[in-house]
Amino acid sequence: MNITVFGGAQPKQGSPAYEEAQLLGSLLAQRGHAVITGGYYGTMEAVSRGAHEAGGHVIGVTCSDIEDWRGSRANAFVKEERKKKTLSDRLMALIEGCDAAIALPGGPGTLTEITLMWNLMIIESTPRKPLILVGQGWDFIFDNYFIEFESYMTPENRDLLYFAEDVKDAVKTLES
Repeated sequence: MNITVFGGAQPKQGSPAYEEAQLLGSLLAQRGHAVITGGYYGTMEAVSRGAHEAGGHVIGVTCSDIEDWRGSRANAFVKEERKKKTLSDRLMALIEGCDAAIALPGGPGTLTEITLMWNLMIIESTPRKPLILVGQGWDFIFDNYFIEFESYMTPENRDLLYFAEDVKDAVKTLES
């Protein structure tokens, strides 16, 4: 399968978040999955590196909007770059190009990726596929969201999200 991994650009090599993301890339590649990331650094680089070092295929979806803003280029572990012009095009390519998605901790961009994919599945604009959120942070945020805004969604909406304690648990969820 093609597995998109969402996550923040902030983690640096050697940090626990980077190492967890690198492990995820490795675990996915060892199981024969290709990984798709946003293609730059932080979580994206770590997942790409883990998959590459395990012999997997690494796809990076990059875009001119981000490169013009940050002056960044695809990380060294990306083997297939899918360059888009706009951030919106990039987001859609990450969502439409996968068979499942895993979200690691991250900031506003990661939250955008999660909620966009979730909403597209709710309105059946994209096929339903696993969307696995890793870590206590996402669990806490969405538990509170579900409580506060319960009347705005159905149980079926909530059931589209899966929660995993760590990357090993996410891979187990993906396999089940």
